[in-house]
Amino acid sequence: MAAALCAVTVLFLGGCGTQVAGDASGATPTASIPWTTMEPSAVTAAQLAGDQRTLTLTARVPDGKHPCVRALKAALTASERNILWVQITYSSPSGDRSSGCTGERTASTRLRLPKPLGNQKLVVDQDTQFTADGAKLPALRLCGELGCNPPATGCTTASYEQAMIAADAPEHSYRDAEHCDGKWLVIDFSWRTGPVCGDTTATPSGCTSRLGDRVFYRAEPAGWKTITASSTGGCEAVQRAEPKFPTALCATLAPLSASLHPSYPPQSASATATAPTP
Repeated sequence: MAAALCAVTVLFLGGCGTQVAGDASGATPTASIPWTTMEPSAVTAAQLAGDQRTLTLTARVPDGKHPCVRALKAALTASERNILWVQITYSSPSGDRSSGCTGERTASTRLRLPKPLGNQKLVVDQDTQFTADGAKLPALRLCGELGCNPPATGCTTASYEQAMIAADAPEHSYRDAEHCDGKWLVIDFSWRTGPVCGDTTATPSGCTSRLGDRVFYRAEPAGWKTITASSTGGCEAVQRAEPKFPTALCATLAPLSASLHPSYPPQSASATATAPTP
């Protein structure tokens, strides 16, 4: 009798049994999807235990309705001078979006070092750096883009480079001028645009066509902090944003060349009226 009922169910509903291949969210069980070895999208924290050797590393890993992470582990891959290199890996099916592992969560893994960390820097997954120097243990200090000991603000080349990063300057930008008193800073910079250098048929040449900007900064404990950007001359733009900005650094600023800030005026009404219709 049960077999007959099942046959009827197959005819009308297309199936019989209790196993579900998917759900309303579109996610499918991960058992049939290949699991591959991956690295976390970000390493967010590191803690050092009282023995100075046991590390707890926290990272962002895939998450979803079904299991998304297996074999999360950290391994010491190299020791070079005062740097320890560590790699975090795990296995996941998240490379296939049908696995449902489209979210993220934090997860932690432990690693025991062969000797106390001391004053060595910890580099995790190639580009995330931590240090015990200046840290509030047990948490290690997460270092920034300029490393664990960035240059102090001041009128120096290293300090100007930090300011360019703070302004999110385009890659390969170069400084045209700096006006600095140690607490306040103005940088004019520009970057190449257009065809690649060496293209002799390009007009204008990729090596002469460029864009530029002027950025104003205030010194803070963490480095130069951008106040505003403006291509105009004088102090009006910056002192509107920060009245304390010293007039001595901006009063003589000339407007940036219009060639660095091309404009594209809207089409005139007459041109629009005479334009052929498609």
